[in-house]
Amino acid sequence: MNPSMRQSKIVELARQAGEVTVETLVAAFAVTPQTIRKDLNALCDRGALKRTHGGAMHPSGVENVEYEARRQIAPSAKRAIGQAAATIIPDHASLFINIGTTTEAVSQALTGHRGLMVITNNINVANHLRTAPGTEVVIAGGVVRPSDGGIVGEAAVDFIRQFKVDIAVIGVSAIDPDGALLDFDYREVKVAQAIIANARQVIVVSDATKFTRTAPVRIGHLDQADYFITDQCPLDSIRRVCKEADVRLIETDKTT
Repeated sequence: MNPSMRQSKIVELARQAGEVTVETLVAAFAVTPQTIRKDLNALCDRGALKRTHGGAMHPSGVENVEYEARRQIAPSAKRAIGQAAATIIPDHASLFINIGTTTEAVSQALTGHRGLMVITNNINVANHLRTAPGTEVVIAGGVVRPSDGGIVGEAAVDFIRQFKVDIAVIGVSAIDPDGALLDFDYREVKVAQAIIANARQVIVVSDATKFTRTAPVRIGHLDQADYFITDQCPLDSIRRVCKEADVRLIETDKTT
């Protein structure tokens, strides 16, 4: 297991348990205490965890990881997913792009495209694309969450419903083994549902850590997508969902 993947799993274990120790992580990953301490130092430096005596704890009592910390989880996987999504999206397309660090990676990969119209409730996406040549960026109205620059609420939903676009790019917080797409904030979910309902094609983007997470609010189901792009899919049940629903599964680890 490479350091990036191990660190992603350490963050997830800390999120689930609240706190992890060097001793338990050494046993879990079969590596030396020095390796685990190096991982914890790196994660704490990035703000993903906070050091405690003998280990580390998750930085907040809420289920979701803070946005800046999420940016540091599987960054290379997210870049590859973003690039794969960008190859599917043609020039002169109209797009919805929702909140998330993986969808933000898609927006970064789209800066070389021409003639895009991008409608988003993600200030970070808008900032990446606002200077792209020939790209028109439209931002939804509504309440801006200070934690991640996401725009949520009924005003954002009503705004999204005015459009019918070619492609929606959807990020999620968790994916259940049955294919359910999940998130933490019901206000954000309402916007994501409106985005899916008003797009001709849907691309779901998610790194593999989302298969090990849980979240309480249902966005929809993977069978509503046309493409599912991930770095790797470890679940046979997800592969079956994609096959039965004619969803094209793209695993970037198998194409690089």
